[in-house]
Amino acid sequence: MPISGGCLCGQLRYEIAAEAPILARVCWCRVCQYIGAGSGTANAMFAKETVTITGKRTTYTSTADSGSVMHRSFCPDCGTPVFSEAEPRPRLIIVRVGTLDDPERGKPVATIWTRSAPSWACIDATLPRGEMGTAPGT
Repeated sequence: MPISGGCLCGQLRYEIAAEAPILARVCWCRVCQYIGAGSGTANAMFAKETVTITGKRTTYTSTADSGSVMHRSFCPDCGTPVFSEAEPRPRLIIVRVGTLDDPERGKPVATIWTRSAPSWACIDATLPRGEMGTAPGT
């Protein structure tokens, strides 16, 4: 069964020919806090060739806390952040778990960039944590 999802208004949709993400994590870097309106973001990684995208998207390019150049795509109509692509990992696409039709399919296995999280952040104590971009065991 493919994984599907899209933006809030439904204009931008995607379908992924995969059973599960390669990896899913919650990120608390400062950029993700902007994207998540103050929270971290839950992100699922997939092989880019498995993803089919329909509809319009706008891309904003910036440099992540890791130093990677990132291309972040969102719906130009409703503004929903949907994808990220990192130049150092050209074969992967990162999907915001909140855009999945079934968010249970993107259950995070780790939390990263916890050193950037505010003191009030709700971080799942059962997940491995990484102060920076990686968590033990991921």
